[in-house]
Amino acid sequence: MAELLVTYLDMKAPPAGKPLAAPVAGAVVTREHLGVEDYLDLYRAVGRRLDWDVRLRMHEAELAALLDQTSTWLHILRVDGQAAGLCEFNEVGQAVVELTYFGLTEAFYGRRLGPYLLDRSLRSVWSQHPERVWLHTDTNDHPKAQSVYGRAGFQLRERRMESFPD
Repeated sequence: MAELLVTYLDMKAPPAGKPLAAPVAGAVVTREHLGVEDYLDLYRAVGRRLDWDVRLRMHEAELAALLDQTSTWLHILRVDGQAAGLCEFNEVGQAVVELTYFGLTEAFYGRRLGPYLLDRSLRSVWSQHPERVWLHTDTNDHPKAQSVYGRAGFQLRERRMESFPD
């Protein structure tokens, strides 16, 4: 078992101010429906350095059912058509929405695309009028993750050590 510091963050109001402009030419965020194979390709590309494995352990039929739910929203960042990032939400349409996965592929780090993807995705989800959007992050996440979440409007709810299978 691995012990990780897990931080839980809440957002209780939509993003303030104007939407962020695309930081590079050809960057676009859209809500998309991906099939299992395309989803897993992007999930692996984004999560490889972050030790993401939950979706990789799911049975294909279970993952397909999750992706087909109207409450599962995938926002994909594309730069000149190439998938560069993922922002996944579960329980959209409910009072409480979880941001389950967020990140960029390594080739797109350092271009301010993460805040752009998060801002556009959150504005879309908040159009459904939830009471709260929450997420958890841990010590395996990108070192800048918590500061990006904070600038987007998330606030600390709780920190605690948790055990995860190796």
